[in-house]
Amino acid sequence: MYNRIEQSFSRQGLMKTLNAQLAAVEKGQVTITCEFSEALTQQHGFFHAGVATSIVDSACGYAALTMLPENTEVLTVEFKVNFMKPAKTDKLICIGKVLQSGKTLTVCEGYVYDSKEEKLIAKMTATMIGVAY
Repeated sequence: MYNRIEQSFSRQGLMKTLNAQLAAVEKGQVTITCEFSEALTQQHGFFHAGVATSIVDSACGYAALTMLPENTEVLTVEFKVNFMKPAKTDKLICIGKVLQSGKTLTVCEGYVYDSKEEKLIAKMTATMIGVAY
């Protein structure tokens, strides 16, 4: 399971651009981290919301993929993100968790934490669709 996720993750140009790292893969849960860089900030010097959103979306997608058959990929159908605190941290920890995996759609929750996993910066609810290839 880990190899499948790792191989897919390594093909994501955006994750490379953000220097995001695949940190943990379990059935139904994936963690992706990202070290701070000024290139990833908004005008106040915090991580940009788009960075956090992109990474936690990938974490949710890969969490969904852990629940699906080998000949399946996932695409995001929709998501909603609530930002609770400015992302003022030296690392983002993004965790995607499967809430319900169905035949076609998988519903996930995503969490964006600071570097110590003490402060919840943002929460995502996402729906993923399995696509056979």
